[in-house]
Amino acid sequence: MAEKKILLGLIGSGIQRSLSPALHEEEGRHHGLRVHYQLIDLKEARVGLDALPGLLDAMRAIGFAGFNVTHPCKQEVMPLLDAVADDAQAMGAVNTVVLRDGRLIGYNTDGPGWAWALRRALPQAKLDRVVIFGAGGAGSAIAHAALALGAGRLIVVDEDLRRADTLARRLGSKANAEPDLALALKGADGLVQATPIGMDKQPGLPFDEKLLRLDLWVSEVVYVPLETALLKAARRIGCPTMDGGHMNVGQAVRAFKLFTGIEPDEERMDRHFRAQYENKGKT
Repeated sequence: MAEKKILLGLIGSGIQRSLSPALHEEEGRHHGLRVHYQLIDLKEARVGLDALPGLLDAMRAIGFAGFNVTHPCKQEVMPLLDAVADDAQAMGAVNTVVLRDGRLIGYNTDGPGWAWALRRALPQAKLDRVVIFGAGGAGSAIAHAALALGAGRLIVVDEDLRRADTLARRLGSKANAEPDLALALKGADGLVQATPIGMDKQPGLPFDEKLLRLDLWVSEVVYVPLETALLKAARRIGCPTMDGGHMNVGQAVRAFKLFTGIEPDEERMDRHFRAQYENKGKT
């Protein structure tokens, strides 16, 4: 029997080092699928967010089965879709789009992916007071996931205070915005770094490492590089940490099922992610 072909993709900016193509293509191979996963890089194409409507029309016409969405498109893509799942609507961000009967349907696998990753990498993490640094698409999804896991209090910090306030209000009575990260971290159990700072294209620390403490767990969303400047600083003082690769695999597992209808092997996808990262010289 001939392999079933499936066309997937990723829309974002500065995504040439993404490991998603190999992750989905390899898992597809184990299920008898010939997956081609295409990177659609706004930066490489020298276009902005205004190109999104045309890109979506083209993907629909070409016959994509679905695609992932990453920075800076997770929120901007939402009004261009035919439907958005309730949880993604609540999070205010979409990272996975499925084409079904000609319709573009948006989902968010970031939140469930992060929850899966936290239970796996930091199973003893306390959630009484959690600080989310970054109120964009990833931060919003993780904040909802943290509440679903039982977080007692969420503190949202963002350089754009209006955006932090908007997210905190959407989260409800257990959340509030705080303009000062140092104040937010007082008495906190954990910190989620949910900005692009630390990526290869935006290197460096997102804040002064002196704010870190030994009893603070640190979760990073950036996975290229896998060991960011923040994680290096946190590990130097002994903080429990979770690299962005865990969340990346967690969201990919759920996206793969949405794209194909097939339950993937979580352990195999995680092993493959780690192996390809090492084999590519940590790219």
